[in-house]
Amino acid sequence: MHGLGELELKVMDVLWRSEAPLRVRDVLDRLPPERRFAYTTIMTVLDRLHDKGWLERTRTGRAYRYSPARSRGEASADLLREVLDSSGDAESVLLHFAASVSERESELLRRALEKGRGQP
Repeated sequence: MHGLGELELKVMDVLWRSEAPLRVRDVLDRLPPERRFAYTTIMTVLDRLHDKGWLERTRTGRAYRYSPARSRGEASADLLREVLDSSGDAESVLLHFAASVSERESELLRRALEKGRGQP
């Protein structure tokens, strides 16, 4: 995702997969085991993601519980919107993208466009 570092993306992935808000320790325990991170490192990443607007947090006792401010789909759509707005040639970007999609993705796009136009 644009604007996210490698560790930030891993942390967001943990939170997007969770059905409930998580504490720092919960996130740390659910990160892939290929590399161990310090508790304070994950606490700092969560704090920065909150400051950037990627996360919401609520205080429970002395700890915060974090949850995504947007779904993975919403964040991805925002990224696509940003790419189109900054490209200077949205038509070309969309044409190249459309040429690369699978049949299933093409059908999903057709249905989304019809739904957006108010068609069943």
